Amino acid sequence: MSLALHQVSVRHARAASAAALLDIDLKIGPGEQVALIGPSGAGKTTLLHTLACSHMPQTGHYEIFGADPWALSSAARHLLRKRLFLAPQTPPLPAHQRVVTAVLAGRLPQWSLWQALRSLIKPADPRAAFEALARFDLQGKLYERVDRLSGGERQRCGLARLLISRAELLLVDEPLSALDPTLARLTLQTLLQEARARSATLVCSLHQVELARAHFPRLLGLRDGRIVFDARSEEVSDAMLAELYRNARPTPEPEALPAGAPLAGAGLHL
Repeated sequence: MSLALHQVSVRHARAASAAALLDIDLKIGPGEQVALIGPSGAGKTTLLHTLACSHMPQTGHYEIFGADPWALSSAARHLLRKRLFLAPQTPPLPAHQRVVTAVLAGRLPQWSLWQALRSLIKPADPRAAFEALARFDLQGKLYERVDRLSGGERQRCGLARLLISRAELLLVDEPLSALDPTLARLTLQTLLQEARARSATLVCSLHQVELARAHFPRLLGLRDGRIVFDARSEEVSDAMLAELYRNARPTPEPEALPAGAPLAGAGLHL
């Protein structure tokens, strides 16, 4: 699986003159592990959602799994989305659901409606959910209700969905934001190991620049909706990072225009 963006631009939802992404040219090959870094509001989340076929480019062309998703029918695009998983920074976990059920939702794209409904009553594979949670040191929460989890536990629960899924493209947005340093390293190592084990492509946005440099072979620096650099981690100098974050303002990334599609990918099916 490879993906490519050619001169892709995505506009903000509430500002016709602004753009979340500007003239993005990007190619990512099968099995690559890429970290997105840059200041808040740089376009990292928008890029992940664009890769997940949630935002249709206003200009340019996107190709994934050998096809342009926006040239497909809605049904064909839905089938394509089953092959990817988008893990947002704040996972959309139903508050009153048990953790085991929330984790097993990572398999919804492969299940029939009957299988999904049956698993709500009696979890289809609690052992698989337990093992996925254990990789994030969260196995003791298997039968807890989601609304009793801390922010960091919810984040890891959402990532356990990724392990349960069978996705070929893993898109992860700020997975370490609510975690202490020890859990952050464990979580990042688990994501990288999983991607390698299934030969999946992993694209992950991070604010922890040193962890990105230490663990990812390729770093993509974004600022103001543009790619500032695209380089191997050992080629990214302190000077390049200083320029990337120079005078950066901590502004939230704006919401991009909807494209009449679900929020994104297998990771958000409940």
